[in-house]
Amino acid sequence: MKISLIGATGYVGNAILNELLERNYQVNAISRNADKLTIENENLKKKNVDVFNETDLAEAVKDSDAVVSAFNPGWTNPNIHEEYLKGATSIQNAVENSGVKKLIVIGGAGTLKIDGNHIVDGPDFPKEIYPAASAVKKYFVENLSKNENLDWEFFSPALEMSMFSEDKTKTGKYRLATDSPVFDEEGHSRHSVQDLAVAVVDELKNKKFKHQIFTAAY
Repeated sequence: MKISLIGATGYVGNAILNELLERNYQVNAISRNADKLTIENENLKKKNVDVFNETDLAEAVKDSDAVVSAFNPGWTNPNIHEEYLKGATSIQNAVENSGVKKLIVIGGAGTLKIDGNHIVDGPDFPKEIYPAASAVKKYFVENLSKNENLDWEFFSPALEMSMFSEDKTKTGKYRLATDSPVFDEEGHSRHSVQDLAVAVVDELKNKKFKHQIFTAAY
C-alpha cells in the first residue's frame, strides 16, 4: 500500500512517517523541505512540494492508495489562520484532482465537541492557539465535511496530547470515539504522539470512519 504523507517533517507527521515505515508501507514523504528528513528507508521517497501549488501537489500524490495530511504552517507563524485555510483547501483540491479517493486529515482537538459545542469556541480555550484551532474547525465545518467526492476522514488528537511532547511511549493501545473526546477515569483525554500515529495508521486498514471525524485516547 502506497501512502502520500503531507507534512512529514512536522511533529505529528514524523511520528506517522515512522509508524508507516515500521509497518512496511511505501511512503511518499511530502514537505516544502523534505530533505530535512534524515531517515533512509527503501520504502521511502522524499518529495519537495509547496502545498499551495495544487498542480504540483496533485502530481506528487497521484497513484497513491491514500493521502494523509499532517499539514501545519507553523505554530509561530503570525498568519497561521489564513495559511492553514489556504493550505488545507489546496491539499483537498489537489487530492481530488489527482484521482486519489482516500484522504485522512490530521486536525485539532478543538474541533471536537462537548455538550454539542465545539471546544475551540468555549470561553476557556487557550488564546495562544485559538487562531490555528479556529482555522482547523472552520476548514472542517465549512469545507471538508461537505465534500462528497473524496473518501475523507478527519482525525482530532486527544485534548492533552501536547503534555506528552517529551513522552516517547508507544503502547499501541487506545480507545476510539467520533466527535467527542475520550476521557479516562481521572477525567483526562491524552495520548502520546506515537500512539496517535498507531491509531491513524490502523485506520488506513480498518476504514471505520468514512466521512466522519474521529479521535483516540487512552
